[in-house]
Amino acid sequence: MRFQGLDLNLLVALDVLIEERSVSRSAERLHLSQPAMSAALRRLRDYFNDPILAAHGKKMIPTPHALRLRGALRVLLTDIERMVSLSTQFDPATSQRRFRVGTSDYLAIVLFTRLVPEFERIAPGITLELIQPSDAMGTMLDQGELDLVITPAEHASAEHPSELLFEERHVVAGWSGNPLVQAPLSEQDFLASGHVAVEIGRLRPTSFAEKFLREQAKERRIEVLVSSFAVAPEMLVNTHRLAVMHERLAKAYAERLPIRFVEMPFPFPVMREMLQYNRTRSEDAGLRWFIDQAKRLTNHKQD
Repeated sequence: MRFQGLDLNLLVALDVLIEERSVSRSAERLHLSQPAMSAALRRLRDYFNDPILAAHGKKMIPTPHALRLRGALRVLLTDIERMVSLSTQFDPATSQRRFRVGTSDYLAIVLFTRLVPEFERIAPGITLELIQPSDAMGTMLDQGELDLVITPAEHASAEHPSELLFEERHVVAGWSGNPLVQAPLSEQDFLASGHVAVEIGRLRPTSFAEKFLREQAKERRIEVLVSSFAVAPEMLVNTHRLAVMHERLAKAYAERLPIRFVEMPFPFPVMREMLQYNRTRSEDAGLRWFIDQAKRLTNHKQD
């Protein structure tokens, strides 16, 4: 389709080029060849009479005009996505939709390892793109760049709807050779032990567990600090360190690694994991289907 001489398919290419700042990465993301992506950039340059991307040393950076275009472009693409979602029925068996989900590696392990095989069976054309949490996550949700964000209730935005996915307990995990995880753990031993802790981001660095422990002044000796929930269990093996861990994650890793877990030695709040989406997507049939599938799988009794 053309509008005032512009091939509207180029708008998606323009958005990705500005974000990726690379022809090769943009081509990979849009499943195009690099020559095809280069051709799209040439056509955009001709139409807007602007380089769009300019060389800066070994890097490519968007021009000031390209950055001005992107504000209007994001609004336009978001409106188109909303229009399509409102005007069509969603059929998972035939859909070619890409779902972009902001989620932690913890949820990638305990939720998406179950969703992915299910989607292959009932929705083979769907693509999942999992985006790691970052300080930009809220902005991406506001701008419609994410279909969903899955986050603890305390981190959910008040500006957009959210729904409970599941509730999660926390446990204390350790190497199977650590005597502290062979029997009920005392608070004194918990605090005296070395620990592996997880912190994510810079502006909001603490996880749900770390935030609670700090608020309760549960001072312990953190000897290993990682930015990934999935790495923490690996750091326990062959050591006498402990880690506060989501119970679902601890169960998953206890099947793969020589680790055990025990109850927290003091009262610990339940974490409420929420599904959140942009308020403009409340009638998106495809998104509703995705949410229902996630809830169905997490509500099934796990072995």
